[in-house]
Amino acid sequence: MRYPQGGGLTAERRSFREGVRLQAAEMFAAGDDSAVVAKQLRVSVRSVQRWRRAWQDGGEDVLRSKGSAARPKLSEKLFAVLEEELAKGPLAHGWPDQTWTLERIKVLIGRRFHKTITLSTIAQMLRRHGWSHQVPAKRALERDEEKVTGWVKDTWPQVEAPRRRSVPSSSSKTRPGSR
Repeated sequence: MRYPQGGGLTAERRSFREGVRLQAAEMFAAGDDSAVVAKQLRVSVRSVQRWRRAWQDGGEDVLRSKGSAARPKLSEKLFAVLEEELAKGPLAHGWPDQTWTLERIKVLIGRRFHKTITLSTIAQMLRRHGWSHQVPAKRALERDEEKVTGWVKDTWPQVEAPRRRSVPSSSSKTRPGSR
């Protein structure tokens, strides 16, 4: 089975599939036929035959999940170093403001670890380690709430495109006058 964007099974799904294989191992030990195991577990006979061969060669441990097929792009040790670098802030790394973007983190990883990682992989890696999207902690000191409120009430409705109204259209199968 192939997955888009290089994705794979979630940990929950991997665990579920491992459970199915271990149930099959119990049924193998009981002497059940491959077709019976396949029907009972709702999998293909071919998969059951593959599992049976593996089970006969290496026992139940061979049927256990080996973890995610995707190797982490940064080891836990390197990710800890990355977190330390991120904690220093973008200014410490030469950017003009205090905003971390995926592009900046990508450059930092390239400079610090000499690795090239895609932006989507960086986002997934950060999410997996409990990071979330950037949200400013404070409002700008220069912000004038009255002006913002006035702009939202007066200017924004003029800028915003009017929504289409759902009007019945002529969807007849014949054109007018073509009989």
